[in-house]
Amino acid sequence: MNGASREALAAARERLDALTDSTSADATKLADELAAVTALLDREVSLRRVLTDPAQAGEAKAELAQRLLGGQVGGQSVDLVSGMVRSRWSQSRDLVDALEELANTAELTAAQKRGALDDVEDELFRFGRIVSSNTELRAALTDRAATTAAKIELLHRLLGGRAVASTERLVTRLVTAPRGRSLESGLESLSKLAAERRERLVAVVTSAVPLSDTQKQRLGAALAKLYGHTMHLNIDVDPEVVGGIRVQVGDEVINGSIADRIADAGRRLAG
Repeated sequence: MNGASREALAAARERLDALTDSTSADATKLADELAAVTALLDREVSLRRVLTDPAQAGEAKAELAQRLLGGQVGGQSVDLVSGMVRSRWSQSRDLVDALEELANTAELTAAQKRGALDDVEDELFRFGRIVSSNTELRAALTDRAATTAAKIELLHRLLGGRAVASTERLVTRLVTAPRGRSLESGLESLSKLAAERRERLVAVVTSAVPLSDTQKQRLGAALAKLYGHTMHLNIDVDPEVVGGIRVQVGDEVINGSIADRIADAGRRLAG
């Protein structure tokens, strides 16, 4: 997002945080309702354009949103959406992207309040790895000919009772409403949002063997010192990483594996 949309999203995030900080707010309900509004505006392009039309007064757009959504979703969701349509958006689609982010943030907040945010982060990461390595599963979850009900049932069989409820809801929303994204990129975005919720960076650590708790703590402390930020570790085991580890933080790779050192030496010799 650029310009006006970035400012509008920042304001919406602040309103959501203020709302969910209240113990009386049901973050799970908010997530469900905001996801429903996201689906509505993603589907109804003309309505989306009206609600983001810069030529229309913000209050008039807010009143329209209140008339459309009143009785369909709760008052807190109506207030959030009304505040968003009062803002200026660079593109009409940015409003939908922002609503989807708020829905996911509300879900993550619900998990955080239950002390389950760490589990959700780890489960999203693991599920992403499973999808990447299982072509049949990926095909089933992204099959456009498959019904929504069939995909929901498949995800429930995979995750129901095995993962935190928030994880299942987040993945289900992504699979049933991908909005033009690949499944992998959607899962990655959810993982990043979960990390941001805890104001942490995510380090993807690939190791030849599982790391002990002590090793994880030492690595996390070293990375936190290096980046000046609390770090969440997503651990992946790859036997081909001989004798070391590979750490990726965002686009930056910290390479400490013997296998890659050998490959680098080979490239130097070849040059």
